[in-house]
Amino acid sequence: MTLKAVAAQIGRTHANLLHHFGSAQGLQKALIGRLAAGITATIRDAVLQSRIDQQGPAEIVRLTFDAFDQGGAGALATWMILTGNKDALDPILAAIHDLVDELVRDGDSAVLIQEQTMELVLLAIGDSLMGAPLARALDLPRDRARDLAIRSLTAANALLA
Repeated sequence: MTLKAVAAQIGRTHANLLHHFGSAQGLQKALIGRLAAGITATIRDAVLQSRIDQQGPAEIVRLTFDAFDQGGAGALATWMILTGNKDALDPILAAIHDLVDELVRDGDSAVLIQEQTMELVLLAIGDSLMGAPLARALDLPRDRARDLAIRSLTAANALLA
């Protein structure tokens, strides 16, 4: 993704984007920051609603997997890591950290919620990158990684109860 290509796509000049973002890396960091804010807000709402409705984690898993797969966050994060632009991930890492801090309630195990979050995000990223071909290779249903995530979160939530 170059500033020139993005500028042409949105009908602006390279200079406009350079002025606002400073570099292609600045644009990428802003993009992932925006993605992170949207993803974590959606997941936060789902977690809070599931606590009210006493529902299992299926919706949280769906939203997280969809964000990293269909939303493109998994591919974007991987591309940034592979191109050496690791600090561009800071906004998504900070957003996830803030979300976990917000979701920890009195009496909850912060470590357990941190571990659940880590497991869910890593599963969602891995699934977004190679879930379909791996499921085919193992002759498993395409959504098996989601099922595994639901199973794991359900077991962990039982520990919180």
